[in-house]
Amino acid sequence: MINSEKLRSLSNSHPKPPSIHFQYGTAGFRTVASTLDSVLFRVGVLAGLRSKKLEGKTIGVMVTASHNPEQDNGVKLVDPRGEMLEASWESHATILSNAPSTDDFLIAIDTLVQVAKIDLSKPGRVVYARDTRPSGAALVSSLQDGLTAIGADGRDAGVTTTPILHYLVRSINTLGTKDSYGDDSEDGYYQKLSGAFKKLISGRPAPPPLLIDCANGYLGDTLPLVLENTSVTTPGALNNTCGADYVKTSQKLPPSLANSLKPGQRGCSLDGDADRLMYFYHDERAHFHMLDGDKIAALVAAFIVDLVKLAGLEDSIKVGVVQTAYANGASTKYLAERLPVKCVPTGVKHLHHAAEHYNVGVYFEANGHGTVLFSPATQMKLSQYQPSTPAQSTALGHLINLTQLVNQTVGDALSDMLLVEVVLAHKSYTGVEWDSLYADLPNRLVRVVVSDRAAFRTEDAERRLVSPPGLQHKIDELVRKYDGGRSFVRPSGTEDVVRVYAEAVLKSQADELAFRVAGLVYDEAGGDSAIRPKEFLSCPGVNPC
Repeated sequence: MINSEKLRSLSNSHPKPPSIHFQYGTAGFRTVASTLDSVLFRVGVLAGLRSKKLEGKTIGVMVTASHNPEQDNGVKLVDPRGEMLEASWESHATILSNAPSTDDFLIAIDTLVQVAKIDLSKPGRVVYARDTRPSGAALVSSLQDGLTAIGADGRDAGVTTTPILHYLVRSINTLGTKDSYGDDSEDGYYQKLSGAFKKLISGRPAPPPLLIDCANGYLGDTLPLVLENTSVTTPGALNNTCGADYVKTSQKLPPSLANSLKPGQRGCSLDGDADRLMYFYHDERAHFHMLDGDKIAALVAAFIVDLVKLAGLEDSIKVGVVQTAYANGASTKYLAERLPVKCVPTGVKHLHHAAEHYNVGVYFEANGHGTVLFSPATQMKLSQYQPSTPAQSTALGHLINLTQLVNQTVGDALSDMLLVEVVLAHKSYTGVEWDSLYADLPNRLVRVVVSDRAAFRTEDAERRLVSPPGLQHKIDELVRKYDGGRSFVRPSGTEDVVRVYAEAVLKSQADELAFRVAGLVYDEAGGDSAIRPKEFLSCPGVNPC
């Protein structure tokens, strides 16, 4: 049971800052670290309650802000199978975090206990970890107070990656069962991945060196490799002009790698908590080429389809790909000609859930976050299947080893990197051959500040606007003027900003289309003409603009 006096006393030690509204979203809570003390305490309480609701199953808590700047931090909860927090509990997290006072917080707890029918006599178990941010230690201390306040047992996994925390949660909860996911330790994680990787590349020629940009984050201190951007203790270095998000948004090589990547050499960037991956290479003229999440999905999905066919299982195992509207149109066309492709709203939870509906579901966001899911029935089929030829037996072995190499709980940059290296080794591909699977359509993403993002509502997996009325029709008129044109508008989930994506056959046309649609959005939102960004273009033939 809860010690009410202890809960009240500890809550008073972590007061909510006034005039700040916290919102639990796909990434959990994420904002400036100095404002998060009360949030971490209350997340500790919530994690304990979630565990009690689930009969004492272990819940995970990760303290990280992923690819955000070092001054930010955040926290998210992980459910028992290593998946994201159940959507219905996101609102509970938001309500508890915004209770103005301790009295209001205690009332919110009582309401949650009653509504969710939580038996407070059940045990509460939580495993938690953090990334390398300087603010992490103090925030973990606040989290620990929350666990103490609710009477939950905590296991400190220390400083580690987000994917490892997800792995630990699933491993702890499946330990000793037929569904055991692996040894519940960081060493167990590395052994599982490395063991599968070694089997998959056995007998293959050794590839040339891979240059790895660790974003000055956690992996820079642990992987037994010669790496770049490994300054885990340098103030301000985390994700600063390096890492997967920098490569994707700037579409260029991190400056620190300018003298390291040789012509013809491939490299990759992880983000600070190692859940995003971006590949790249220099061609023979030392020109930079990016291989993003869309390219990874195309490479991996085609490889798995080939293995399924070689194993003689194409009639019983169906592979599908899940994308968002941000996927490059060329990638969607390439994939749709080969296997089922589904488009879902932006957000990992949407991609993950959609991928679960396939026998083998491949999902990667263009930003490099993604994984592969093998359904339980598919894994059972692989374990029981009797191949009739040596070739089928070899392909079957590769598929089984892939289920061990891939971290199926969440996007995992290290696991995904090893997966890509396996495919490249099997195909004897360099970055050039991989890149030539299809040519990306030039694209542009533009940010438009608006007074009320709620005025912009979408449908069709966020590819079309339903409000403001008439705006989608104007966008359609614009798009028709550009060869291979496509554009969509979606509101941000966290700030009063609308994002405009556009692509076309030529880079100049993609840029022009994006800025014309941005102009439409700005004017539709009642933007001040006196401060209208000069790059937002007018729209001939579309009125008003």
